[in-house]
Amino acid sequence: MKLLLTSGGVTNASIRDALIRLLGKPIAESRALFIPTAQWGQPACTPESVWASIADRWADQPGLPGLGWKSVGVLELTALPSIPEDRWVAWVRDADVLLVDGGEAVYLAHWLRQSGLAELLPSLPDLVWVGVSAGSMVMTPRIGRAFVDWQPDGPDETLGVVDFSIFPHLDYPGWSQNTLESARRWAAQLPGPAYAIDEQTAISVRDGDVEVISEGHWEHFPG
Repeated sequence: MKLLLTSGGVTNASIRDALIRLLGKPIAESRALFIPTAQWGQPACTPESVWASIADRWADQPGLPGLGWKSVGVLELTALPSIPEDRWVAWVRDADVLLVDGGEAVYLAHWLRQSGLAELLPSLPDLVWVGVSAGSMVMTPRIGRAFVDWQPDGPDETLGVVDFSIFPHLDYPGWSQNTLESARRWAAQLPGPAYAIDEQTAISVRDGDVEVISEGHWEHFPG
């Protein structure tokens, strides 16, 4: 797949341009599916927050569903095992992009596997994956203990599609735990390379090539 891994979504013109390059066509000609599943595993999220994400009603940041797609649908991973596979596989194959919301990355990885979507994804090389926060972190090998909230004593391993980890929301206003110093301590506990990215930064991955797109602040930790 083609990946656009963000902290806060498509928050500036540079990230939007990167998205269009990955799509290979305008947003207005592209079909999207929005995946809110990660929120159910994050104790800080609620039914109201899930609705706000789907309806693009967050007051402090732009949302993925409201970017001007040709069509937008909701793909809830926890529902997929209970419906015929040929129904939902057709929906995914017909989409140009998956918009994967934040929440809890280990929970999201669990349902990507349980639903069968993780197994399907390698067969979809033209599909674009746009992640927000946990929706980006799920593609990494590990998220670090600081971000494990669903099962606090459980593992921090995720899908490992890319070979680096992501510390999102760098220097987010009011979040004292998301400083650069915190990111450095987090990275020191991981065995591989990592990035800390703020809301104005994204990481594009295409055919193994990794590119940081930023109008903000980011840091690379070689590992």
